[in-house]
Amino acid sequence: MAFEDEWAAEKAVVTMRLNQADGGGPAPAKGSADYVVEDDDLGEIGHAAFGLFNGLESGGKHANAGSEAAGTSLKGGGFDCGAALSEVNETWERQVKTLLQACAHISNHLDYTKKSAKADDDWIHAQLLSAAPAPPGVNPTVPASKINDLFR
Repeated sequence: MAFEDEWAAEKAVVTMRLNQADGGGPAPAKGSADYVVEDDDLGEIGHAAFGLFNGLESGGKHANAGSEAAGTSLKGGGFDCGAALSEVNETWERQVKTLLQACAHISNHLDYTKKSAKADDDWIHAQLLSAAPAPPGVNPTVPASKINDLFR
């Protein structure tokens, strides 16, 4: 099969899938849609990252003093393994610090994401409220143009 033929076939498959993205098929089951993350899920992930950070901060460093002392003592005694032990200990310390930074970043980012999403929801809610209340006999729904303005 020539490249052009294969490319045309792939484009046809993608086009067919895109044409059904607007509801041409059955509705997705609740909770199966893409890009949906509940606050509880974010909270659990953030809590796990925070817990790992707290446990690793002490647990990852508990052998530092002993390893450092042993490396120094072995080096002083003329043993090559003392320098190697000191190097391994330094590498371990750098890795622990990197993992601690990653855990803190995850936890902080998820906290920010939750706060930011809440602020966006509050802003949209306030904008929708500003369109109401409607006088009796007038349709109180927000016009499509107003809703479109809310999604930047």
